[in-house]
Amino acid sequence: MFDVSDKVAWITGASWGGLGYFHAKCLAEAGAHIIATDLPSMTAELAEANARLESNNVTILTMPSDVTSEDDVQAVVNRADKEFGRLDVLVNNAGIGSDQPALDMPLRDWNHVLNVNLTGSWLCAKAVCHFMVKKEIRGKIINIASIYGRQADVDPAAPYYATKAAIINLTRALAAEWARYGINVNAIGPGYFPTRMTREVEESPELKRRFMERIMLHRPGNPETDLRGTILLLASNASDYITGQTIFVDGGWTAV
Repeated sequence: MFDVSDKVAWITGASWGGLGYFHAKCLAEAGAHIIATDLPSMTAELAEANARLESNNVTILTMPSDVTSEDDVQAVVNRADKEFGRLDVLVNNAGIGSDQPALDMPLRDWNHVLNVNLTGSWLCAKAVCHFMVKKEIRGKIINIASIYGRQADVDPAAPYYATKAAIINLTRALAAEWARYGINVNAIGPGYFPTRMTREVEESPELKRRFMERIMLHRPGNPETDLRGTILLLASNASDYITGQTIFVDGGWTAV
């Protein structure tokens, strides 16, 4: 039931150093063919991801792509059609953070976070759904939310918190709309995982101490292992009767 062999999975924000790479690595090691995308400015990190994934006996394609561009998003779907003739899984991982106080934040910065985290996820999901319906593929869409989609924090990051909460409800909305096509839409809410995006936690003993106090298991997540089960569940037939749900993989952060 957890077999994803020969499925084709597109992971956004999948360059080396972020959680997207580990999502791609998990699916590739389980036998899925991978389309890994990230911003054109991340070309070197995408090349590094490609080199590290190439040892698996699957096809790995990397493409520069901006999830806020409809043309870029459609180009990835067209490439999937040309190379594989199918696309079974989308992992909507691309996202950016924010550390500006809401009171001082320019509108352009607010809009930038919303465009990447929320609008980008919708654009990718929409394009992939159109393709799946056309090809009669009963596919899986996995949105990456966050513990901060369920609660905020004292650190200033209002647009990030807002978009991750919106991703959770977008997941419900798309699941309700697209169930009739046999497409499952779910989300994962990761807790604290050491990656490029969370580097400031590792660099601040006080911030790291605060995080460890919030995590019931008293350790950060391991990006190599702790998300694997959830990714495989939601990408495979094991989740055929699960849709509209967000699974928090957070060591117990959101339990209390």
